[in-house]
Amino acid sequence: MKKYLSGLALIVALFGQIPSYATQSTPAPLTFQPRQAQAALISAEILTRFNYAAKPLDSAMSATIFDHYLKSLDPERLFFIESDINQMSFNRLNLSEGILRLDLSIPFGIFNLYSRKASERYSYARTLLTEVKDFSQNENYQLKREDQAWPKSERALDELWRKRVKNEWLRLKLAGEPDANIIKLLDKRYANALSAINTIKSDEAFERFMNAYTMSIDPHTNYMGPDAAENFDVAMSQSLVGIGASMSEHDGSNVIGELIPGGPALRSGKLNVGDRIIGVAQGEGMEMIAVQGLRKEKIVAMIRGEENTTVVLEIIPAGAGPDGKHERISLLRKKINLEDQVAKKTILSVADGTLQRRIGVITLPLFYRDFNSEIHGNLHFKSASSDVLQLLEELKTEKVDGVLVDLRDNGGGSLTEAIELTGLFTGKGPVLQQRDARGIVFVNASKREQAVWNGPLGVLINRNSASASEIFAAAIQDYGRGVVIGERSFGKGTVQSTFNLDEMVSHSAPELGELKMTVAQFFRIDGGTTQLRGVTPDIALLGSIDSSGWGEATFDNALPWDKIAAANFTPQKATRALIPVMAKRSEDRIKANAEFMSFRKELAQAALKQKNNLISLNEEKRREQREPAISKITDDGLEPNERTAAAEKIALNRQKNQDKLFLNEAAHIISDEVNLQRPSATVEVNPAAAHGAGTTVTEIAVTASGASGKTTMTLEKSGAQPVKRIAGGDL
Repeated sequence: MKKYLSGLALIVALFGQIPSYATQSTPAPLTFQPRQAQAALISAEILTRFNYAAKPLDSAMSATIFDHYLKSLDPERLFFIESDINQMSFNRLNLSEGILRLDLSIPFGIFNLYSRKASERYSYARTLLTEVKDFSQNENYQLKREDQAWPKSERALDELWRKRVKNEWLRLKLAGEPDANIIKLLDKRYANALSAINTIKSDEAFERFMNAYTMSIDPHTNYMGPDAAENFDVAMSQSLVGIGASMSEHDGSNVIGELIPGGPALRSGKLNVGDRIIGVAQGEGMEMIAVQGLRKEKIVAMIRGEENTTVVLEIIPAGAGPDGKHERISLLRKKINLEDQVAKKTILSVADGTLQRRIGVITLPLFYRDFNSEIHGNLHFKSASSDVLQLLEELKTEKVDGVLVDLRDNGGGSLTEAIELTGLFTGKGPVLQQRDARGIVFVNASKREQAVWNGPLGVLINRNSASASEIFAAAIQDYGRGVVIGERSFGKGTVQSTFNLDEMVSHSAPELGELKMTVAQFFRIDGGTTQLRGVTPDIALLGSIDSSGWGEATFDNALPWDKIAAANFTPQKATRALIPVMAKRSEDRIKANAEFMSFRKELAQAALKQKNNLISLNEEKRREQREPAISKITDDGLEPNERTAAAEKIALNRQKNQDKLFLNEAAHIISDEVNLQRPSATVEVNPAAAHGAGTTVTEIAVTASGASGKTTMTLEKSGAQPVKRIAGGDL
């Protein structure tokens, strides 16, 4: 029989001798409530029976939950030591049994140890501020520690924290802060962290454990306690007053999960999906409260407020390491303007030789649909597809040459709208497939008999284009109906539904919370899924950059990519055959654009810096490390309180310029598509060598002629290929 330690015994075994730097404010141990144990059991019954990737609550799942729980509590291995882990591991296979027996003493015992150890560490960090720092020594600090071994002793942990504090001090020193100010800044930072730990409540500990369970299945299955279930969506995303953002939990951090069109967060241009929220202040000049370790609804309560009041967020940008530059984001709480969510059109004029092409751009921030009006019988209810239909008719009247649908930062919305929008460009036919938890596949199709727009088409996406955006872009790509441009999309190919646990047991009062659970998976009509891999653009504007730092792929337990049988559809080949030529022309323009190339170099530099897991604590070497080769933006090392509004404005203008670069190049690509589809345009494909049937041809010369001249390129090709001349884009 395995050795089993109860929560109380675990605390006694682990607390042992209290270090001298532990303060009297050590948090009191928390205990679980019967309603929490009931919520855990009901959730387990649902998850093991109805989740898309249902797994039994057995010893194997217990081990997975244990690992995720530790990772959520101490992701950088800054609090626990090896002996703590060994002692807790006696119960690694017993968490499942505890849930089934309505006994949560083990996870609460682990949480109590975490809060005590974290409190000790921040107290110790404050004592280090009185020591003189020697920045001439050749020491290094390891930024990312999630894959490192646990420190073997308290002494080893002391050394780790000595370097951690030294690194934070050096960041501020390099930014020009005097020592006295550095001590005040860091002491306040650590005091705020202590305060947050010491005020954690039982429900917060329970949610942390439950999400370790749910996210052991997949990253989009989550538990929300009664307060969170009641307030979370209203407070942050669906409320007409707020900042227009939602949060999700990722590796123990609270991150921006979605930006709502029309909200102050998206309109500011300062926040991105994946940004980590580490502090909240109730206005300019007000105290910045550290929020690491707090549950989502507590942070939501700090962010929400009265209309026309200011909230200040301290964030670490998405993709940045633990030592990433902190940024200060000031947002004015506002009523979310629903008009900002609707589709809009503009017309861009693009030079093509001696001609001026007119490219109609439809910007769609959300796949919206007024379900309430539809239910009440209003035949003219508001929807994305009906609005885009009207815009397309207007663009046809205005005689545009091509259409570009801009889905950047569109996080999704109504599945029905994704299907109907696709039909505007493809007509009748399948758009996507869904497979439920039973393995049954459903095909969702457009019923529109005729496409509204049959001309040249492009779809512009970025890393934040997700869900319904990916469905639309994938369908356009699979049909060969248009060219997909930009960055690889987010990669969320799953469907979630919410279960009210109180309704499951007929509770009249909210006590148990809600379970958001994955119930199905999307598949493209070609049979592949958008899950994990997202939609890869036909023409990538950023070139070959490392995309591992964003999207679904950042979740270590994301559902894998999968493939089913293709749906019955007929792809068009004309546009697909022209993409290599359009891609070559696009790359030539980008290489000739100094601003675009500078942006690419900055991204490549940032990617290399992020991969470097060691940073010098030697002042001279650190100055060399932080000098960027391309960008003039440097790490100032500050908590954001001292950063100027002028600096923030410069960064915002840079982002707007980058957005324009992408949009203008995408419009040029559609102009090329127009050019190559003209009746007078020709594309010649010539094998570099052809010696008869069955010969492998490794190089093909492709020459495209049009109004803007000729483009010649060499492609690699396998298999014998006869010389072919294609006129008018009829491939």
